Amino acid sequence: MAGKMVEFPSNGTKTAGYLASPASGKGPGVLVIQEWWGLVRHVKNVADRFAAEGFTALAPDLYHGQTAAEPDEAGKLFMALNIAQAEKDLRGAAKYLAGQSSTAKLGVVGFCMGGQLALFAATLNPSIGACVNFYGVHPNVKPDYAKLNCPVLGLFAEKDQFVSPPIAKGVDAAIKKAGQQSEIHIYPGVDHAFFNDERADVYNKQAADDAWRRTLAFFRKHLK
Repeated sequence: MAGKMVEFPSNGTKTAGYLASPASGKGPGVLVIQEWWGLVRHVKNVADRFAAEGFTALAPDLYHGQTAAEPDEAGKLFMALNIAQAEKDLRGAAKYLAGQSSTAKLGVVGFCMGGQLALFAATLNPSIGACVNFYGVHPNVKPDYAKLNCPVLGLFAEKDQFVSPPIAKGVDAAIKKAGQQSEIHIYPGVDHAFFNDERADVYNKQAADDAWRRTLAFFRKHLK
């Protein structure tokens, strides 16, 4: 791991996160938001990959120290997520990251639960200038797209049982209806979580590599 654990203020309390910085010391800031497993090694690796590409990446620990290895356990943490606390954590993370970023505008990217939270974060923080949503889902997180201040890139899977193509297209349409910029890409023949290279059952290298390329290009375009 190239990064380190840090703490940042979160509306009167403190929240931990994993911070990965580029060799230059400071790059455009990107918030990396966890899947339902928690702040696990895969999420930290994604932050490290952003740092290797010249970004400063912060992955906030929205479960406050808890992680899951089994789907049942992850599902319980996922449903128990305190949305009000998550909102404070995301605001605190964005404020902290702004101090580490070389650009005024930040990016946010999230996976599964984190994809929905990335959209949510983008409606809470005017400092966010680009949002990438990887197959985002959470029944209790309802972003107000009218409050979006940035373009959105949605990356979805054709065989996703949680976020089916019609649902993905519905999110895209809702963002556009709110007068915001949105583009989506639905990868044929792949499953939910196709980007997670630690899950051999669903990982798809070709789709993951293409999604990574699109994500980097999107942030480089919008985080100036």
